[in-house]
Amino acid sequence: MQSKKIIAVDPGYDRCGIAVFICSPKPELLFSTCITTSKGDSHSRRLQEIYRGIQTAITMHAPEVLAVETLFFSLNKRTAIKVAEARGVILLAAEEAGLAVLEVSPQLVKLSATGRGNSDKQSVQKMVSTILKKDIATLLDDEIDAMAIGLAAAEELRVQKLFHKGIDN
Repeated sequence: MQSKKIIAVDPGYDRCGIAVFICSPKPELLFSTCITTSKGDSHSRRLQEIYRGIQTAITMHAPEVLAVETLFFSLNKRTAIKVAEARGVILLAAEEAGLAVLEVSPQLVKLSATGRGNSDKQSVQKMVSTILKKDIATLLDDEIDAMAIGLAAAEELRVQKLFHKGIDN
């Protein structure tokens, strides 16, 4: 399987997790961070910070694919709208860089990490730590979530490659 570099993003407004993986033959974490915006800044300024942070990560790591979690609708509509807007600037940065975009659902992320689509956050985090053989105790949840998204995306790309290879042969 040809190696691909994936930048995985856990979209958020206050914090936006980023993880970069190389996938050959199994996913290897190359980099992770969290963009944190200031509550005192204007709405547009915070979106700009997210956009620039994603652009910088894309420029630094030169991925072929951007994986992003689909929007989870919460009861708090105000928060959902802000996260949707953050997703918008993330998708814009991917489009401008010419990246393929792979959207993964929260259920697929949980299923990929734990084998169950309804796992709790702690179970997913524990499996991310185990799979990557990495101590994640000091990391922000958003950064760990980006790692989980990256692992799910890598698995999805592997399955797609196998599926298409089976059809072509």
